[in-house]
Amino acid sequence: MKQSLQLRTSQHLALTPQLQQSIRLLQLSTLELHQELEVLLTENPLLERVDDALDNAVRLLADGCINNASQQSESEFQNTEKAPDNGSSTEAVPEQVADCEAATANNDDWSFDDAPGSGSKSNNDEEDGRPQLEAAQTTLREHLLEQMRLNIREPRDRALIELIIDAIDENGYLCESLDEIYESLPIDLCVELEELRFALTMLQSFEPEGVGARNTAECLALQIKRFPKIPFVTRRLALQIVEQYLPLFAQRDFTKLRKFLQCDDEDLREAQVVIRQCNPKPGLAFAIAKSDYVVPDVVVKKIGDEWQVMLNRDVMPRLRINQMYAGLMKQQRGDPCLNPQLQEARWLIKNMRQRFDTILRVAQAIVERQYNFFTHGAVAMRPLVLREIADTLGLHESTISRVTTQKFMLTPHGMFELKYFFGSHVATETGGEASSTAIRALIKQLIGEEDQKKPLSDSKIADILGEQGMVIARRTVAKYREALKIPPVGLRKSL
Repeated sequence: MKQSLQLRTSQHLALTPQLQQSIRLLQLSTLELHQELEVLLTENPLLERVDDALDNAVRLLADGCINNASQQSESEFQNTEKAPDNGSSTEAVPEQVADCEAATANNDDWSFDDAPGSGSKSNNDEEDGRPQLEAAQTTLREHLLEQMRLNIREPRDRALIELIIDAIDENGYLCESLDEIYESLPIDLCVELEELRFALTMLQSFEPEGVGARNTAECLALQIKRFPKIPFVTRRLALQIVEQYLPLFAQRDFTKLRKFLQCDDEDLREAQVVIRQCNPKPGLAFAIAKSDYVVPDVVVKKIGDEWQVMLNRDVMPRLRINQMYAGLMKQQRGDPCLNPQLQEARWLIKNMRQRFDTILRVAQAIVERQYNFFTHGAVAMRPLVLREIADTLGLHESTISRVTTQKFMLTPHGMFELKYFFGSHVATETGGEASSTAIRALIKQLIGEEDQKKPLSDSKIADILGEQGMVIARRTVAKYREALKIPPVGLRKSL
């Protein structure tokens, strides 16, 4: 095989580091953006964040006196240096990347406080940012131990009850059988199985009602036995249902229940009311809830007769170039190795501006096309696809997809992800289109207004929607109903 040298001309797509960072910041959620920003602030000494959470905190000097040093003015915060013009790039870029480049054509200084739609807030109106301490929540185990100390005197009984309390799960159920607990005890303690049963009976008399049960039927029975002011016949019937016929009750098979219990509809209805008052998971009242908070990126408010879109100022980080390092580098007294980091800091500030500008433009376009939704609710949602917004704004469809992923909008009807406003369509008899979101809202509305004694089947709902001009199959109604987490017709029936 002979070796030779050849010259070949070819073209290929290349992404500049600035465009790569712009695309990455655009697809990040608010939480991921702030996490990424903390990493960049740690790695780049020329980049600093102005909106420090401790800016409004009281600072003390070494002698204990309050530091009265004046804070930097807002004009200094907005003194972001202008990025130098590096000329036009000759590298070929794909269409979706070209959208990002076009959005950054304006290289003027920019402050997040001056962003369109961001609003303004006076420092005097801001609340004290110092964190507040939250009282520790009592756990189920602590609650049971406290009752044990108040009601049980014998040390041996206390030890056995505490042993059973350690086997209670977060729902309030005994996750181990008494036989397993008995076998795990040392023989030299001379503990009898009857003592454990007595200890469990004592534990089941504690609050919350139903704690210490070994299954759902026992949990409901313990609560029904302790309910006050219930007629004897109703209490007995409710106990019989939960202890013997709980699966039939869960399936709402009232015909078989009436046959097995030999009762009429009125007695069965009264027993059903009693059972529904029970809590199948009594221990969850003491569970430590871990709430997941979603902070909106944009806020929609009605001002006059128009819907206005504003960026959420609280999620917009305020960045700037470190003035001390920048001044030293201008005087050529700084380390030349910092020049790349200075350029990276300028790129980041520019890309952050572009990210929020793009989110605002997309949100405004969505509000314009879904005007009826904001005015009348989900039943007025119109079909919308990414291509329609992309063509309107002159952006690529993939750019719209990145913007609408994990970005949230706060509206008078609730908080929604931007992707919520996009959806498939269903044909109508007049040749038009109806949004799938509007169809789901109509299904939910129809089920909410139905007669619980004669609930609507999926076929009946499809017929009602057909009368309104919407061509939809029964299986499509079933799919939308399951997406709304609404049980089928058999489980919605009531006496």
